[in-house]
Amino acid sequence: HTGSDHLVSVCARMCSERISLSKKMILPFVGWIFTQYENVPFLLTPSTQDNMYSIVTKSPLDREQQSTYEVRVVTRDAGVPSLSSEKSITFAVSDVNDNSPEFSSSPYAFYVTENNPPGQSAFSVINATDSDFGSNGEVVYSFGSDIKDKIRQLFDIDSVTGEIIVKGNVDYEEQDSYDIDIQASDKGNIPFKTDKSVIIKIIDMNDNRPEIEVTSLSRAVSEDSRPGTTVALISVKDLDSDLNGKIIINVSEESPFMLTASMQDNMFAVVTKSQLDREQKRAYDITIIAQDSGEPALTSKQMISVFLSDTNDNSPEFLQNPYTFYISENNKPGDSIFCVKAFDRDEGENALISYHILRNIAKENGHASFLNINSETGDILALKSFDFETLKSFQFQVVATDGGSPPLSSNVTVKVFILDQNDNIPRNLKAGDLVTKVRAYDADIGYNGWLLFSLHQVSDHSLFSLDRYTGQIRTLRSFTETDEAEHRLLILVKDNGNVSLSATATVTIKLVEPKEAFAASEVKSAAKVDEEDNVTFYLIITLGSVMQK
Repeated sequence: HTGSDHLVSVCARMCSERISLSKKMILPFVGWIFTQYENVPFLLTPSTQDNMYSIVTKSPLDREQQSTYEVRVVTRDAGVPSLSSEKSITFAVSDVNDNSPEFSSSPYAFYVTENNPPGQSAFSVINATDSDFGSNGEVVYSFGSDIKDKIRQLFDIDSVTGEIIVKGNVDYEEQDSYDIDIQASDKGNIPFKTDKSVIIKIIDMNDNRPEIEVTSLSRAVSEDSRPGTTVALISVKDLDSDLNGKIIINVSEESPFMLTASMQDNMFAVVTKSQLDREQKRAYDITIIAQDSGEPALTSKQMISVFLSDTNDNSPEFLQNPYTFYISENNKPGDSIFCVKAFDRDEGENALISYHILRNIAKENGHASFLNINSETGDILALKSFDFETLKSFQFQVVATDGGSPPLSSNVTVKVFILDQNDNIPRNLKAGDLVTKVRAYDADIGYNGWLLFSLHQVSDHSLFSLDRYTGQIRTLRSFTETDEAEHRLLILVKDNGNVSLSATATVTIKLVEPKEAFAASEVKSAAKVDEEDNVTFYLIITLGSVMQK
């Protein structure tokens, strides 16, 4: 018989399915199944019921490979001529959830820049498909069940689109990559799940300044330290990578210090590069500057303070050199007559100064033996009273010694001139009395420094004589009222060199009455040197005065 076409739904999981044909047929009857496709997975089999046939599957069906089948069932009788009829049947294979989601590519690797604003960086989309139909083929995305809470705080995933979103602050220095387990699941009654590893790599930004750490520091450095002496050890690091973490380090300019690389990476030593002098500068503030090679470059600074400890490298210095003092005769023994002062550029014990008078044992009875000095203050005391008429000047040396180890000392010459006081009654000089003494000095030695004195010119040859060896001027007779009140003597002194050199001095002697004021002699000196010689001579003359009763 002929009937209308049928659409039959067949479960894809069934290996065989019976489809009954309940139409009355004339026997004998033979039936065949025909189809426009080859290898149709169906068979026509007789049923246990009369005139019933079943169409059964002969192999498993797969909707994902073929979702529909169209067959024609033909019936033919055994008559002559044979009569037949046919019927078209379309089989639609219904879906069952027999496929897991599949990701589109492998592996997944994405890059994200650190410090991006949270919630604004949708940096990657993953995609998975499911060959099933309907809800069995709908895919939802989620993190794997074993994902750590830290990752959940930093990242989120859109369950529908598979878009991974940065919701926290990712920091390259804390972690430079994340391996995240992403799960794709369908919506079947018994869902199939597929896991995929997604690697998220963090791109480093130059967001960290170099870090400077002083691992060792000598607060005090001796000023006599040699160049190259280690003062401090410095370590530097930068948490960034590549050029962002490459550090250039140096010290501030105008400093007697420099940096040298250590055996260890990123370790440097601060060493002296020149001689130090505490007396010029007591302390240094050394600025360490570290700069990375990022763009833009970041810089850090660290200041260390170094103090210079003193060494005894400076001798005491006197405020004057030489000292010249004038004291009146008839001073009181034991009184302080003058004071010397010295200072030392060092500090502490190295600058603690003590004084003493340099005494020559061979001249123990010399003038210095009549003096004493306060070792702490430098005050000089006279142990006796000086008399201008017996001593007009003298000199000695004072030594200042510091308290360093070893101690350093300096000498100074002290010249003392005795000032005359009117402490003698005038009297008339008699023959042979000393009027004055002329002194001269020649820097040469031997015969070249042996001096002879002579009267070159004199106003009255009967009054005065001159000792050629000592320079003493003495009276030849007593003065009378008829003698001139003023006498001039031109003294010539010469050495005994092969080419004799000479100098002259004029001595003026005034005669005064007892009631008149005491008048000091006036001295004029002149130097006369041979034209062939350019040596300069100095003439030292002691002035004298003559009084007449």
